Amino acid sequence: MASQAKMIVDKDFTIGSIDSRIYGSFIEHLGRAVYGGIYEPGHPQADELGFRKDVFELVRALDVPIVRYPGGNFVSGYNWEDGVGPKEERKRRLELAWRTIETNQFGFNEFADWTKKANTQAMMAVNLGTRGPDEARNLVEYSNHPSGTYWSDLRRSHGYEQPHGIKTWCLGNEMDGPWQIGAKTAVEYGRIAAETAKVMRWVDPTIELVACGSSSRTMPTFPEWEATVLDHTYNYVEYISLHQYYSNAEKDTPTFLARSVEMDRFIDSVIATCDYVKAKKRSKKTMYLSFDEWNVWYHSKEADSKLEPWQIAPPQLEDIYTHEDALLVGCMLISLLKRADRVKMACIAQLVNVIAPIMTETGGKAWKQTIYYPYLHASLYGRGTALVPLIQTPKYDTPSITDVPYLESIAIHNEEKSEVTIFAVNRHLDEALTLQVDLRSFGGCRLIEHIVLEHGDLKAANTAERPDNVTPHQRGSAAVDGSSVTAQLNKASWNVIRLKIS
Repeated sequence: MASQAKMIVDKDFTIGSIDSRIYGSFIEHLGRAVYGGIYEPGHPQADELGFRKDVFELVRALDVPIVRYPGGNFVSGYNWEDGVGPKEERKRRLELAWRTIETNQFGFNEFADWTKKANTQAMMAVNLGTRGPDEARNLVEYSNHPSGTYWSDLRRSHGYEQPHGIKTWCLGNEMDGPWQIGAKTAVEYGRIAAETAKVMRWVDPTIELVACGSSSRTMPTFPEWEATVLDHTYNYVEYISLHQYYSNAEKDTPTFLARSVEMDRFIDSVIATCDYVKAKKRSKKTMYLSFDEWNVWYHSKEADSKLEPWQIAPPQLEDIYTHEDALLVGCMLISLLKRADRVKMACIAQLVNVIAPIMTETGGKAWKQTIYYPYLHASLYGRGTALVPLIQTPKYDTPSITDVPYLESIAIHNEEKSEVTIFAVNRHLDEALTLQVDLRSFGGCRLIEHIVLEHGDLKAANTAERPDNVTPHQRGSAAVDGSSVTAQLNKASWNVIRLKIS
């Protein structure tokens, strides 16, 4: 017999408005994310600029609102000037972060072109590892100033008369990490980030800025790093970043699926730290969060360790995702939505080939990984206002995480479309869960559809040979009676229950 769970949602009990940029993604000069991923001149599906049209189709379907670029660890050793101007004059460089050769055939302007064609916006990162305020302000001038100066006129000479108008900028990447080129203490980073922010905004007062938070919740300096960095940057930035990846290398699926509970705690700790600095400074400004790297990552690490260095675009970090990975990605998306009042941007890392929802063969086909589907559903149907979920559910314990709810869920009210969408994961690996949802404040509703992602094998994956092995169906059991919804959530399943408000 299925276990029972209940949820009450009220349209007046809101968490906050969902910023569409919470469904962002990430493209780094790493592996085949760029070369062989989004950019492959000579491919049968390449357009006139060398962009893969089959990848465009999959990206556009996701309705990705913002894409972070060019890194990631890559950015801390990157000279942006290498990637602009005539391609035949661009220099090849040793890329030290991932130990490859960077040809620079794809750079800043190519990415700006790609974002326009992909119907998305750019989140640009500047190098605060080997470089600093001068190079950052020059890049903003090159990108956003109309004309009449050295850098803006250089852009025009490269064929871009109009400014790119990029508005969102990251002040470096993971600067607390000893693996990072030019890693810094919190004070060192806080100072350079503040000074860089000042001059970037003096060039263009309309931009918004993201300071580097901790590289993960497990960093020994977390959350002292955030407190120190924000002490220096609070008046100059709008966001602080969070990064987190999860692994099931231990082959403990119940614990793996519980990791989003840790993600909840991570987010809450960063919010508390931000609010501590706000109180310390007697500020009226609220600091928002940019969770600009998150995903599952562990499948490819052994293969990556065997790669020969100094190749061009080798297959790095090409995790092939399973059904259980898709379940955790669904839970992580719900974690972001549960704090939509403070998490305003997020980037699943990455978009193509590198720990990504989209995979390609160089010269061949493109296909959707298992994690593509919860990301797709959340992006398409998770727009509007996040509602407070009052949930009663059975729970379980793991050796490291206790009181893990079998039901992970959130409801989204899209007032413009007169729709409510319920996202729900049943973490139970052996039993179905009967869910009753009380929508008492909405009056009558009717079911649009109940989408389910499930598979009998938790390790099932999509591959080039079997791209449709794990795909969602619309045979969910949800039924509506007035303002009450009853649905069976099958074991180990991701569910999307879409409702039309009468």
